[in-house]
Parts: sequence; structure tokens; C-alpha cells
Amino acid sequence: MSTTHDTPTRAPAEEAPVTLADGTRVVERRWAADAGTPDAGALLLVHGLGEHARRYDHVAAAIGALGIEVRSFDQRGFGRSDGPRATLPSPDALVDDAALMYERVAMERRARGDARAPFILGHSMGGCIVARAVTGGWIRPRGMVLSSPALRPRVSRVDRWAALVGDRWLPNLRVPNRLPMHQVSHDPDVLAAVRQDAEMHDRVTPRLVAFMLAAGERAIADAVRCEVPTLLQVAGDDRFVDPAGAEAFHARLPAGVGTLKRYDALYHEIYNERPADRAVVLADLVDWLRARCAA
Repeated sequence: MSTTHDTPTRAPAEEAPVTLADGTRVVERRWAADAGTPDAGALLLVHGLGEHARRYDHVAAAIGALGIEVRSFDQRGFGRSDGPRATLPSPDALVDDAALMYERVAMERRARGDARAPFILGHSMGGCIVARAVTGGWIRPRGMVLSSPALRPRVSRVDRWAALVGDRWLPNLRVPNRLPMHQVSHDPDVLAAVRQDAEMHDRVTPRLVAFMLAAGERAIADAVRCEVPTLLQVAGDDRFVDPAGAEAFHARLPAGVGTLKRYDALYHEIYNERPADRAVVLADLVDWLRARCAA
């Protein structure tokens, strides 16, 4: 998850509908790079559980200052996109969707004369989706950023069993996620915005939970073959996902591929923590992207 903050450098955003392979309509959001900056390519941002792309305006502004165009989209069943809430037509539907949207960005950039592969960034559930898409061979980005990735979600034994059994018999039964939303950030303004955001929801399904459990472990196992430069930004006091998942992923990456940044005192939404903490996290993100652009 992640919340919009006003910044003086926010890139202008545009939205348009995009139709996925199965006919589902999703809402794509585009942030232009800052005017006057050299074109440094593009980045696709994949949001987390229960949220939507408009919560990342401030992240896009920070990235746009580098000359990088940012794209995102409300995933199927989230935000203003079509589809029953948190419902998947197939276990890998979200990975397929992210890969399609990524290739769409890459194709549009190539049509404009930019042969560089876009970057990709995923937060929480989006981090799980991105890690699976990259390590599983769906896409090969220029670089990958995983923010508090849900590679090992904090799921009780009972809920884990219920998800696995339910995935077989009632895969799209929608139930509350029971996440501790009061511990998503230390910033009271963020917590208030989350409570008031009508486009967020708290639904999950057995298939969605089962997907994250399986995809996270598969991504960790397959990280050993990943050659895509990777930045992992990990909340040390995360009540939503176990930081050990990101650390295990990093440990299995080939030497020199991964960079791990851990923020011991921060909650899950590291891009939405208190202003001073958030600034550190965003600076680390920007510094890493800047170095990759110069490589």
C-alpha cells in the first residue's frame, strides 16, 4: 500500500482506460517526466493490496525529476478498474496483467525511438507480482525495485490453511483481510487518508492469498537465476509482511545484482512514513535509479 502527498515537483498525471487480454478494463495513470530533464526512460509501478495508483503521485514526482516517465494502473478488482474486488480469474492473472502493461509501456517507448527496457517497481503485493514476473521470465526490465514486497505475508497457520483449502472449493469468496491498518504508517495524516479513501477496500479471496503465498516462495527460489539489477527497500517493523522474505530473496540473488536497504523503525508503507523518514526512503530510491540510468 502507499498515500498521495502534495509536493512542489509533482509531475502532471493523465488517466486512460486500457483493455486487458480477457476484456477487463483497467485504469492506467501516467506521470510525465519533469519538463527540461533529459529523457531517462520509463518505469511501471505496481501497487499493493487494497489500494490504487493515485496513491503514488509523490513517488512518481520524485522519479520524474530524474527524467523518467512513470506509468501505473489500478489492478483488476482494485481502485477504479473493472472486476469483482480482489477476485482472480486464474492464479497468475495479476502477473499476466502486469506483464501485459509492462510490454505495453515498452512498445510505446520503442515507437518513440527509445529501445531501453523500462524499469519496474512493485510495493507489497505489487512487489510479489513484480518479483514473480521477473524471476519467472514474464518480463526482463532494466531494473527492478521491490518495496516492502509481500514475498512472505504475515498469515497465521489457520488463515494459511483456510486459503489453501478455500482456493480449491471457494477460490473467489471475498472476506475481510484483517490487516492492522493502524500500523501501516506512523504518519497520522496517512492513516486519516486511508480511512477516508473510498477507492481502497479490505477484501481478499482464498485464491489471492494462495497466489501470494505460492508466488512469493517461487520468486525466492528462482532469485538465484535473476540477472536484473534489483533494489529491495524493506521495512524493519513491518506488521503486514515478514522482512525475512525480502532478505531471503536478496540472499539468493547472484553476486552484485541486488542492493538491500532496510529501515528498521519503519512500518509497511515506507514511501508514506513520517516526512523525514519518507524523504530518506525516496532519496535511496532516486539515488539507485540515477545510478542505473548512468550505467
